[in-house]
Amino acid sequence: MAEVIRMPRLSDTMTEGKIVSWNKKVGDKIKPGDVLAEVETDKATMELESYNEGVLLHIGVAAGSAVIVEGILAVIGKEGEEFQSLLTDAPAAPAKQDSSAAAPAASTPSQTPVAAAPVANGDDRIKASPLAKKIAADKGIDIAALMGSGDGGRIVKKDVDQYTPAASATKAAAPAAMPFMPAGTEGFTDIPLTSMRKTIARRLSESMFGAPHFYLNMEINMDNAMAARTAINEVSPVKVSFNDMIIKACAAALRQHPDVNSSWMGDYIRQNHHVHIGSAVAMPDGLIVPVIKFADQKSLSQIAAETKSLYAKAKDKKIQPAEFTGNTFTISNLGMMDIEEFTAIINPPDSCILAVGRIKEVVIKKGDKFDVTNVMKITLSCDHRSVDGAVGASFLQTLKKFIENPVTMLV
Repeated sequence: MAEVIRMPRLSDTMTEGKIVSWNKKVGDKIKPGDVLAEVETDKATMELESYNEGVLLHIGVAAGSAVIVEGILAVIGKEGEEFQSLLTDAPAAPAKQDSSAAAPAASTPSQTPVAAAPVANGDDRIKASPLAKKIAADKGIDIAALMGSGDGGRIVKKDVDQYTPAASATKAAAPAAMPFMPAGTEGFTDIPLTSMRKTIARRLSESMFGAPHFYLNMEINMDNAMAARTAINEVSPVKVSFNDMIIKACAAALRQHPDVNSSWMGDYIRQNHHVHIGSAVAMPDGLIVPVIKFADQKSLSQIAAETKSLYAKAKDKKIQPAEFTGNTFTISNLGMMDIEEFTAIINPPDSCILAVGRIKEVVIKKGDKFDVTNVMKITLSCDHRSVDGAVGASFLQTLKKFIENPVTMLV
C-alpha cells in the first residue's frame, strides 16, 4: 500500500521546512536509507532519508518551497498504484513558495539563496552536499562547473576546495560591500528570510516581550584567569579558551544556585537538576546555540574539545537537534569582537543568559603607585518571573569568585 511521506519535525523549534533539493524524481525506485531530499530547517540543512521501499509516485513540494511540519512531501508505493485518495484523505497545508522567488529589488542585484544554485550532473536534480553548496556560494563559484568525486558524482567539500576558476571568473565573482549607485540614485536589496532567521525573530520576540527582563552588571578581574589559562594550556591536550573557562565557572556556580538553573513553565517553575550550558555561535544567516551537556561534570579540556567540535558542526550546518537543544543556561560572548559590554535577550526555556564582553587592560592606583590590571564586564539578563534580583546577584558573586580564582572551580 502506498505511504505518504510527511515533513518531519527535525528540531524542537521547527514549524516548517524548506526543500533545498530533491535527490529523487517521480518514477525512481526507492529503498530504505535512500536520501530523498535535503531539507533546510531553522537550525541546519539535513538529509531526509526514506524508511520505505517502492517507487516515488508523487512529489508534493517543489524545490525552493516550504511546507509545515506534518505536511505532505511525497508518496511512495508500487508502480502504477493509485494514491490520489491519500492526498484527499490527508491534505497538507499548502506549501508556500520561498520569498526569494518573488523578492523585488530596485536598482540592485537580487539576492539568490544557496539552495537555488543549479548543478549540471546529467539530470535535473542537484547532486551536492549542503556544505559544498554553501562554500561555493560564499566563494562565488558556479557549482554547475564542478565535477563531483562523491558517490554518484555528488559534489562534496573537497571538490569545491580544490576548484581553481579562471582569473577572469574569479574577478567577476568578487563580492562588493555594497552595489555602486550613481550619485542621487536610491536603491535597495530585499533579502529573503531563511528558516533560521524566521525562528530567531519569533522566539526572541516572544522572549523579550513575554519575559520581564532585568539586568545585573559586574566587573571581574581577569589577571589570575589569564595566568591560569596559560598554565592550563601547557598541559591540556586541547587549547582552552576564556569562553571554555567561563562555561566551566557558570556550570560550577549553577550547581550552587539551582534557582538560576530554572525555567518558567507558566503555572510552575522547573528547577533543573542537570546543568546544560548553551554557548551562542554567530553564523552568516543567524544564530545557533550548541549545548554542552552536563558541563559541571566535565573537565576544562573536555569542555574545550566539545565546544570546538560543536562550533565546527554549527558553522558547517551539520549540527544535529540533540546538540542544540536542552539548554538550562546560556552564554553569549562578544568579547572576541572587541565588544566591551552588552545585554542579551534570554534564550527560552532558560531563566537567565550571561553576556560576556572583552578583557580590557585598565590603569589602577595601588597605594602611591599606578599599576595595570585586566578586567572583563559581564551582564546577567534574568526572567523576573523565576529569578529575583538577590538570587541573580548571589549567583554573580559566586561566578566572580570562580573566575577570579580558577583553582576553586577545579577542586
